[in-house]
Amino acid sequence: MFAKSKQLSFADKFDNIQDFYQHDKPKFLQLLDQYLDLYELIPKSFEDSYYRYYGRKRTYSLYSMLAFLLIQKILGIQHISTMINIFKLSKDLREYCSFKNMPDQAQFTRFKQNFTNELENLFYQLVELTEPLCHQINLELASLMIYDTSGIEAYVTENNPKYLNSTIKSMKKTYQNNPEIDVYQLAYSSLPDAAESNQEIKHLYINGHFCYTYKFGIITNGLGIVRHISFLDQNFKDQHPELKENLKSDSPEDDKSIGDSTSLKPVIRDFFKQHPKFTYDTFIGDAAFDSYQNYSFLIKEIGYQKAVIPRNNRNANKNLPQGSCDENGWPTCPKDSSLSMKPCGWCREKGRSPRHKFTCPKVSFKNGKRILYCEDPCTDSPYGRVLYTYPNQDLRAYPGVIRGTEQWEELYNKRTKVEQTINYFKDTMAIGQPKTQNRDTIKADLFLAGITQLLSVILADKMYRSKIPTLRSLIA
Repeated sequence: MFAKSKQLSFADKFDNIQDFYQHDKPKFLQLLDQYLDLYELIPKSFEDSYYRYYGRKRTYSLYSMLAFLLIQKILGIQHISTMINIFKLSKDLREYCSFKNMPDQAQFTRFKQNFTNELENLFYQLVELTEPLCHQINLELASLMIYDTSGIEAYVTENNPKYLNSTIKSMKKTYQNNPEIDVYQLAYSSLPDAAESNQEIKHLYINGHFCYTYKFGIITNGLGIVRHISFLDQNFKDQHPELKENLKSDSPEDDKSIGDSTSLKPVIRDFFKQHPKFTYDTFIGDAAFDSYQNYSFLIKEIGYQKAVIPRNNRNANKNLPQGSCDENGWPTCPKDSSLSMKPCGWCREKGRSPRHKFTCPKVSFKNGKRILYCEDPCTDSPYGRVLYTYPNQDLRAYPGVIRGTEQWEELYNKRTKVEQTINYFKDTMAIGQPKTQNRDTIKADLFLAGITQLLSVILADKMYRSKIPTLRSLIA
């Protein structure tokens, strides 16, 4: 008897595709050619814009230009010139992209600059198409929304390490007799706010170092699949006049936290405006988003059930009753503030507001009964003191899940998915250190990276299903 082969699930297929992308790119390209017709994904509006711009007598098709740029991201080749040389040596790649002869580097650059908005719209359509597919892979992870910010370092003089090092060296020499002066903070505050050659390239503290960068916000789900990208440039600020320019202080960490926090509301609102039918259960972000206004926005206005954001030290102890709560918002023993009471889950009684239940820390269970072993009890109850907290009264202290619990830790650990995706775009797809300072070129590369990742989801779906309607009919 032969062993029956295991039927792979859609999630298994997706994992296989991800593995091929990471470790066997020729196999990934082979599957892409076999199962996915890129032409089906190109919106008609993109076609109209491209051919209207160049005219009908064109040398290179829209399909050819897109296929070349997406393969560049798949292979992780940074420079267009290197890709052109690879294509000249590979007849198979030229045939896949329908190139009879190769365009020059300037033509690809002009394509990205002229059709940045169309690439962004293509990205949005693929997000719509892949949302139900993410739910099929893992509904629980697909219901998580994770937000973070990062930046792409532009090719400017100020990003040369010698530029910052010379400033620090000068500060050290000037204040060599004043050891109490932090020359690194002083150097940070003394550097110009923007690159001299382009005022949109801002001086920011990104990924643990100073650089002159174009900043962007990115949303993924718990699978690490990108859902939204906001390029936080001047156009974004013009569309959101409520944003105010943050004045640079002496603390790069504080500046980053404030800048990230103010980006949250416009980015989330833009996302749901673009995808009004999408719903998510939980928001996850780092400590930069820890502010009272953000919790109210996320839970009351947007409707998340949970907002998993760790406390930020710059907000510590604000508006919290002193001595009555620990750092996680748990009530403490009235007679010993060093003892935190034990969380016992939610109480949801008809006609009453939902509330968290906490019990005395000096209670043990024996034979199914609660036994109080406190030497100086604060209540006559043989079961010890019981306290209730009402999340609606302080959403920061009680954001739908109790801080410090196992559930909290498990959810927050999912935040690494957005960091992995950012690294995936910057390193694996080689968009992190471009040899240009042109905003539209960098922005186009960022959306092309997002499009490339979404293709892997669609490819897994195409391989999993035997009979499906054409993709063009799904996104029409």
